[in-house]
Amino acid sequence: MSETLREEIRQKILKGDYNCEKELTLSIISGKWKIVILWHLGVEGPHRFSELQRLFPKISHKILTNQLRELIEDGVVHREVFPEVPPKVEYSMTELGMTLQPIVEMMYEWGKKRIKQIKQDIHSPKRETDN
Repeated sequence: MSETLREEIRQKILKGDYNCEKELTLSIISGKWKIVILWHLGVEGPHRFSELQRLFPKISHKILTNQLRELIEDGVVHREVFPEVPPKVEYSMTELGMTLQPIVEMMYEWGKKRIKQIKQDIHSPKRETDN
């Protein structure tokens, strides 16, 4: 979701005008790469920026930076800079972020089953009753 909408949601919560929990959850996890970022950080543990980039070769530096920044702003990912030369930066799940892990895992399992069903449907011969 756009930064404007995310800020709008924050303002509504502060004013007591907001009560759609599903929209709040979606505002945090929506974004083409956020779910897979959360999955890797939650399942595999902390990653450096370059490691995340290697996991997603089609993602641009700017998009990965923006997605991580939003996840940090929402309190689900932590960015730690280690004082060494060259600087080392690591991203990890926060305690709050780990509470999203069951949702991410359920989405993963659902997607895995759905892909299997689609492949079976594509490879199974059509019956005359399927017309």
